[in-house]
Amino acid sequence: MKQRTVGRSGLRVSRIGLGTLPWGRDTEGDEAAAQLVGFVEAGGTLVDSSPFYGGGAAQRVLAELLDDVVPRTELVLSSSGGIHPGRDGVDCSRRALLTQLDATLRDLGTDHLDLWQVAAWDPRTPVDEVAAVLEYAVTSGRVRYVGARGHLGWQLATTAAAAPLAATQAEYSLLARGAEDELLPAADFHGVGLLAAVPLAGGVLTGKYRDGIPADSRGASESGTESVAGYLTPATSRVVDAVVTAADGLGASPLAVALAWVRDRPGVASAIVGARDYAQHTGVLAAEELELPDAIAAALDDVSA
Repeated sequence: MKQRTVGRSGLRVSRIGLGTLPWGRDTEGDEAAAQLVGFVEAGGTLVDSSPFYGGGAAQRVLAELLDDVVPRTELVLSSSGGIHPGRDGVDCSRRALLTQLDATLRDLGTDHLDLWQVAAWDPRTPVDEVAAVLEYAVTSGRVRYVGARGHLGWQLATTAAAAPLAATQAEYSLLARGAEDELLPAADFHGVGLLAAVPLAGGVLTGKYRDGIPADSRGASESGTESVAGYLTPATSRVVDAVVTAADGLGASPLAVALAWVRDRPGVASAIVGARDYAQHTGVLAAEELELPDAIAAALDDVSA
């Protein structure tokens, strides 16, 4: 798997990242282990987690696999802080961020994260305080690089002006191109690389929902119904049909076409995919081999604009 630098930093990651959002909820430990092994064997390095994925279950599952299944040194571990479900919602104060960072390190059983991102904009905390926490996380050895998730363009620019951000993470796909309006220009100006989240739009871009919601799909599960339903609009069919047509012409899967499109967009350092099972994960890894012809990429640009 090809590696890329993140923005203008020295951080290098695989251009497809392994997301752990389903781990501990839809994906059990043995399945997670198989995904991680297959990912590393394919040359993948970036593994993305968070203390609020699965109510903390995702990080506990990942912790059981580090070193026992895959050497920690072969991975670029990414996590975040600032969101506290069921408590204050967003809290990016010095106290809250550092407490959560230390808890994350304990949960993962590691002494540092390769990338740590503030997970949301907190209007109650001065940006200088957030920047000071990010700097301290690096100088104290807990973190190697820092970033910001879930920020609007102006919020990212404000934070990046006060702290040396390497990465930002946001939803980006053929069905969600809002990042192009302000976030990507701000990231480019400040030398910040984008980690594209939800690049398959909850699986909708794979074509599986063209004729309804399959009983065994994420959209049929209690945890996925709402997230998938948001993509099932009249405009979606036109984009999905174009992806399927392109896949047929290339002899590839719709998954590979949709993922290759976002993976190779300007400013994208990596596209992060969290598969529910190993079959889906295998399809994600196969997408690494696909390079979209310029004409097809341009056609997808037009139909999804």
